[in-house]
Amino acid sequence: MVGKFFRFINLHFGEEDKQKVLENVTENISFRGSNLWILACAIVIASVGLNVNSTAVIIGAMLISPLMGPIVGAGFALGTYNFQLLKRSMKNLLIATLVSLLVSFIYFSLSPFKETQSELLARTAPNIYDVLIAFFGGLVGVIAITRVKQGNPVPGVAIATALMPPLCTAGYALSVAKWSYFIGAFYLYTINCFFICIATFLIIKYLRYQPVKLVDRKYERQIRFGISALIIIMILPSSYLAYNLLNEKKFSQSVDNFINNEFTQKGYTMIYKKVNYNSSPKKIELAFLSKKFDKKELDSINQKLKNLGISNTELIIKQDATDLKSEILNEIGQRNSAVSEKDLIINRLRQQLDRYTIKDSSLIKEINILFPDFNHISIGKVTNFPNTDSANVSTVVLYQSEKEEKEQEEKMKKWISEKLSDKNAKVIRQ
Repeated sequence: MVGKFFRFINLHFGEEDKQKVLENVTENISFRGSNLWILACAIVIASVGLNVNSTAVIIGAMLISPLMGPIVGAGFALGTYNFQLLKRSMKNLLIATLVSLLVSFIYFSLSPFKETQSELLARTAPNIYDVLIAFFGGLVGVIAITRVKQGNPVPGVAIATALMPPLCTAGYALSVAKWSYFIGAFYLYTINCFFICIATFLIIKYLRYQPVKLVDRKYERQIRFGISALIIIMILPSSYLAYNLLNEKKFSQSVDNFINNEFTQKGYTMIYKKVNYNSSPKKIELAFLSKKFDKKELDSINQKLKNLGISNTELIIKQDATDLKSEILNEIGQRNSAVSEKDLIINRLRQQLDRYTIKDSSLIKEINILFPDFNHISIGKVTNFPNTDSANVSTVVLYQSEKEEKEQEEKMKKWISEKLSDKNAKVIRQ
C-alpha cells in the first residue's frame, strides 16, 4: 500500500531527459539581444500598469518577462555543484536587475503621474505569505521545467511569484526618493529570487541530477549551512512584517467596530476619519457633521475604547472647523489651496440636504402607475426628533384623493418601506 502511494506521487514519472533540461535551462540564462529587449519592454509595460493601477497590464508584463531564467539556472547550478553555471546565472541576474531598475526609474522620472497607487503600495511591505508563494511557486515552476509535457503551470508561476512588479516599484521609489518603499520592494524581489532558487535546488537534489563537479562532504555541508542561514535571514524579517500586518488588521477591525457601535448606529454623521497605527500612542481622529461632545462624553468614550481592549490608543474628535479644515488640506496635500470657511459650510449643508433628499427621480412615476387613484403626490424625508443627531429620519408621502383609500394607503406604505428600506415610512392624505 505504501509502495503504491509513493509510486503515485513519484516525480520521476513523465520526467524529461536530464541533459535536455539542463540545456534548456542554460539557454534561458543569458540576457543578450532579444532577451534584453523583451525584458526592457516588459519592464515598461509593468511600470505603466503600476502607474495607472491596472492589474491586467501588470499580469501581461509578468507573462512576457524572462526574469525566471537566471534564477532557475542558479538553483540548477547549486543542485549540481556547477559553479561555472552559477557564476553565469548570478552575472545575468545582476544585469537583468540593474536594467530593470534603470528602465523603471527612467519611466517613472518622465511620467507626469507620481501618485503612489495601491498596486505600488502592495509591493512595499512583504511578509511570510510572500515567502510561501515564492517557494511553492518555484516548486511548481521547476517541476514543470523537468517534465516532457510542461503544460500550463509556467505562465501561472510567472504571475504568482511576481518578479516584475517589485522591481518596477523599486524603480518608482528611486524616482521619487522614497527609500522605505525601495527597501520593501527590493526585499520582496530578493525573497522571490531566493526562494525560487531554493525550490529549484531541492527538486534537482530530489531528482538526483548528477553533479558536474565532485565535492567532499565537508564542502557540501558548508553549502547546506550557507543555504540554511540565508533562509533564516530571509524569513525572519518577513515573519515580523506578517505579524505586524496581522496586528494592524486586528486593530483596524476593532476600531471600525467601535466607531460603528458608538457613533454610526447612533446616527452621528462622520465627515472625517484618520487612523494612525504607527504612532505612539496610536491615534484615531474623527470629526462629525453637527454633533458636539463635551469633556465628560469624551472621557466616557475613551474609557469604552480601553474596555474593548484597544489599548495605547488616543481618540481625538475634532470639533473646531478651523482645525478640521487644516486636516483636510493636509490630507489632500494642498496646503496653499484657497479652501475657505464658506466651502466647509457649503459642504456640510450639502450633506444635510442629501440626508433629506429622495434621489430616485422615477419614484413618483412608479407611484402614479401603481396607485392611479392618488393625485398630487409629493415625497420627502423628515426627522422624527428635531435638533438631535438621531438617525430617525423617515420617508413621508403626501397625496390627494377624492375618497378615503385606507387599504390602498396601507399597501403604498408597505411598498415604500420595501422600496426605500425604511420601516418608518408614512403615507398621509392631505
